[in-house]
Amino acid sequence: MTAMTAEERVSLTITIMQVLDEWGLQSHHIVAVVGLPDKTPMRNIRKFREGAAFPDSPVVMQHLDHLVGIITSLHTTYPMNPQMGTHWMRRSNRLFNQRQPLQVLVEDGLQGLVEVRSHLDCTYDWQMDEERAGQL
Repeated sequence: MTAMTAEERVSLTITIMQVLDEWGLQSHHIVAVVGLPDKTPMRNIRKFREGAAFPDSPVVMQHLDHLVGIITSLHTTYPMNPQMGTHWMRRSNRLFNQRQPLQVLVEDGLQGLVEVRSHLDCTYDWQMDEERAGQL
């Protein structure tokens, strides 16, 4: 993600929190999905909902970049019915060994974010393939 102003970080935080709440994630799952430190107090989750910005750390920003990619892809896939994105995130998927995409995000951390995003966003997946091919 590019450098953001404080206002932009607050706006992004509020948007991400709204989506994570729509998906039904509990506070301790939000900590994992956003890449916050394990010892993040649960009261901070409430503060993020109320307008405090997520920390400006490389780990959190990397997680947020993938979350934005997932959210954008769901909106592109289901432009007429935003609830379908939430439904898709909660539905078992054979690609993820019958786990829900939300489970993949929570249980697999950054790698789970990449897997779900790659599944939803073919252009991101192509970019990843090109990077892998360049490393061979």
